[in-house]
Amino acid sequence: MCNCSLIAGENVTISGTGSVANPFKVSAEVPCETVRTCFSAGPGIDLDQTSGIIAADLSGEAGNNLVIGPDGGLLVPTAAGQILTGCGLTGDGSGSSPVEAATGTWPYECPVDEAGTVIACDSAGVLRGEPRAVATFTTYSEERTFPDIEIPPGSVQTVDNYAVTATNPSSCRPAMILAEQEVDVWMVLPAGAGGATGFDGDECFYMRNTGTSTLTSVHAQATKFLSRGMLAPGASTSVGFGASVGKGSGGAYYWRINYILRVFLLAL
Repeated sequence: MCNCSLIAGENVTISGTGSVANPFKVSAEVPCETVRTCFSAGPGIDLDQTSGIIAADLSGEAGNNLVIGPDGGLLVPTAAGQILTGCGLTGDGSGSSPVEAATGTWPYECPVDEAGTVIACDSAGVLRGEPRAVATFTTYSEERTFPDIEIPPGSVQTVDNYAVTATNPSSCRPAMILAEQEVDVWMVLPAGAGGATGFDGDECFYMRNTGTSTLTSVHAQATKFLSRGMLAPGASTSVGFGASVGKGSGGAYYWRINYILRVFLLAL
């Protein structure tokens, strides 16, 4: 038997006599209120200091899908059945039906990898296709008079020029330039005289007066339709042509030139 004296402190109880058969038994009972002060809630933890209940702290931020499930556990619901798709989208978000773009079948002989166009997002997050094709058609014309200029002999040569400025209407695509040009040179042919007219040194019309009186206002309207190459997006260039005369004889002269120029710009 121990010759000891034991004193029970606060919340402590002592039983037994200290003998081998009946040893001391020290018990302590600490109130929950005392223990709670030792705990603090970290990230993701919700601690109620009054009740002592510890729970998961669920964020209230938008987009958080974590909830307490019916069985009391943490649950992130699957998206299946919760996503409603509009035009251009399909699927409900489940593993067997993911949300994806609703696409059609490529119906052309050419491969989609080579001929398919681009879909891109703009600054507002809206899907956009390739820029729209643009085509313009403009007619220009002018009448010029001259002080009875003698038509030179020999091959036709350019004696006057007409041009306009064409601007690609598309800021995205290059444009093909097509020009329909017409020239009409008015001649006066005394008896026995002759003269030729045309474009840029290319003879298109010749006439000789085989009569005995002067022919006035002799003319023929010549036309050409030509490709003038490509024009960079938004760029401008000069489009024009020259009026030519030649093979003059017998005092032939010209006094008026009419120009017509039709410009097609195709940015496709």
